[in-house]
Amino acid sequence: MKYAKSGGRTAAGPTEWFTGTVQIDGIRNPDEQSAIGCAHVRFAPGARTAWHHHPKGQTLYVTDGIGLVATRGGGVQEIRPGDVVFIEPGEEHWHGATAERFMAHVAMQEADENGEVVTWLDHVTDEGYGA
Repeated sequence: MKYAKSGGRTAAGPTEWFTGTVQIDGIRNPDEQSAIGCAHVRFAPGARTAWHHHPKGQTLYVTDGIGLVATRGGGVQEIRPGDVVFIEPGEEHWHGATAERFMAHVAMQEADENGEVVTWLDHVTDEGYGA
């Protein structure tokens, strides 16, 4: 067993990846023992990811608030605490808070053979978000 004491720092979500105020607490990065990466991500009202996709897919577990998730060419789905969302490998999507409520989730994704977990794309427009 490995035990890691809490001691990391909360990081602001980079503007290249997010619109609005986002805070990220890393849980684990892929390494030689496991290809799984995981983070607890908190979105202020109206905050959201840019469009992106994951080579091995992504699982989101909503911990707090009310959020939204959408796929390119698909509809927007509301997500709430306890909801689990699995995004297929290579599926372009975004997720974030609603305009009126914050939202937090644990994001889990697996690195591919090159160590990549995500490819970031264009930002979600206000029109596409529905604000």
